[in-house]
Amino acid sequence: MRKIPYIEDFDTWKEEFKFYTEIKVRFSETDMFGHVNNVSPFIYFEQARIEFMQAKGVFNLGDDFEAVPIVADLQCDFIEQMYFGDILKVYVKANSVGNSSIDIHYLGVNQDDKVCFVGRGALVNVNIKTGKPVRIPDNVREMLLS
Repeated sequence: MRKIPYIEDFDTWKEEFKFYTEIKVRFSETDMFGHVNNVSPFIYFEQARIEFMQAKGVFNLGDDFEAVPIVADLQCDFIEQMYFGDILKVYVKANSVGNSSIDIHYLGVNQDDKVCFVGRGALVNVNIKTGKPVRIPDNVREMLLS
């Protein structure tokens, strides 16, 4: 596999993933050549990221919240083609948590355990009233890194 700039050692990086969600590739996510359209992994990122945050308890903090994590950037590196009917495991981890941002990494493997895509993205914790970045609370930081 080619060198990915945000992955220092692939095997170590891959072993650090604990959470995943399964996604079955739908017909509507393929193009006229029968393989997954290049925008679909970003939809998979969103689904897996939300399920990861829910599983970590980040969205279960009650109604008294003033900030939400907003996607600041996303990138995807395509490794293998995916097709209609494939069953993907999309892994998610918080690679690092800064003062107001979270670096999220993604790994997508198919039913044959072949790596199909990898990705990363930054989430910024933003105050819902001011639109300005705010500090990530220590309890949320711990939830994400546990």
